[in-house]
Amino acid sequence: MSAGGLGLAGWAGWLDWRIRKIPNWLTVVALLVGLTLSAVLRWPGLKSSLEGAGICLGVLLPFVILRALGAGDWKLMGALGAFLGLQRVIVVLFGTVLIAGLMSVMEVIRQGKVRETLYNMWVVFVAYSTFHVNNARAITLDNPGLLKIPFGVAAALSTGLFFVIMSALRFFHKLG
Repeated sequence: MSAGGLGLAGWAGWLDWRIRKIPNWLTVVALLVGLTLSAVLRWPGLKSSLEGAGICLGVLLPFVILRALGAGDWKLMGALGAFLGLQRVIVVLFGTVLIAGLMSVMEVIRQGKVRETLYNMWVVFVAYSTFHVNNARAITLDNPGLLKIPFGVAAALSTGLFFVIMSALRFFHKLG
């Protein structure tokens, strides 16, 4: 299951980098394959896969509704949750958000849009916490003037980094 999640993240990250889109044929199929493999290969794993997909989809859904996150990115994280299970995907989701944040900060600084971005972040925060989206309409993926980063690339980097760190920890554990 881990190899499937790593392969999915890498493929989606590459597509997002190249064409700025993560297609449904990849994410929806991957979600179904991840859940099916969990059910067939290890029955207790199905619960964790459902929880992993559910936590990602649930946490990120408000950002999709606000149009601050693309639906392909959202479905990718749900599919990764199906492959990785709850415990692993929480770490990967956290890492993805951190990496996407770092990518965003670098792009904001590079393009000199710090003040505008801080204001937009405040509007999104208020809309997210109050479920009042009227002020956030101009801060969506539909606005061509806003900065956009490839979230799939952040997910791929986070997933890869997770597995590198886990492999290193297992290696050093065997040595000790």
